[in-house]
Amino acid sequence: MDLVVTVDAKAPTRGRLTCNGAAFECVLGTSGVSIDKREGDGKTPSGRFLLRRVFYRADRVDLPRTSLPASPLQESDGWCDAPEDPAYNCQVKHPCPARAERLWRDDNRYNIIVVLGHNDDPVVPGAGSAIFLHIAADDLRPTEGCVALRQADLLTVLAHCTPETNIYIEPPTA
Repeated sequence: MDLVVTVDAKAPTRGRLTCNGAAFECVLGTSGVSIDKREGDGKTPSGRFLLRRVFYRADRVDLPRTSLPASPLQESDGWCDAPEDPAYNCQVKHPCPARAERLWRDDNRYNIIVVLGHNDDPVVPGAGSAIFLHIAADDLRPTEGCVALRQADLLTVLAHCTPETNIYIEPPTA
């Protein structure tokens, strides 16, 4: 079973994620969806990506019901987004000598993170990092390039996911 994300042609930062016959409203990158993702462009990459693993804030949420590998986040967890660093697009620990996003956040958006297999086999410097499926902001504002769902919807989706599940993010339409 694959997840399919279709972009709303009238609002390119919004879409629908379909899973097991059900559709859920999702939000996408501030600059919409692109077939040519670049670091920092605010675009969600189009394509087919495996769901690699789940991280969650054990101090805020229970272990999500899923067949994907899952582990609790630690306060020092980060994700390297410095294209010149050998750890680019990889999980790192803070303090990190390179620029790296903190995964332990004050807001709730990263209480559950699903790592998408974008630009990771092999990693191409500058082709985009830290592309996640995560919890949407309460006001459903766009992401920096990820796909985000309401928490209840994300939990519903995860219950259907296995290590063979792909997410297919449709390319933008002209």
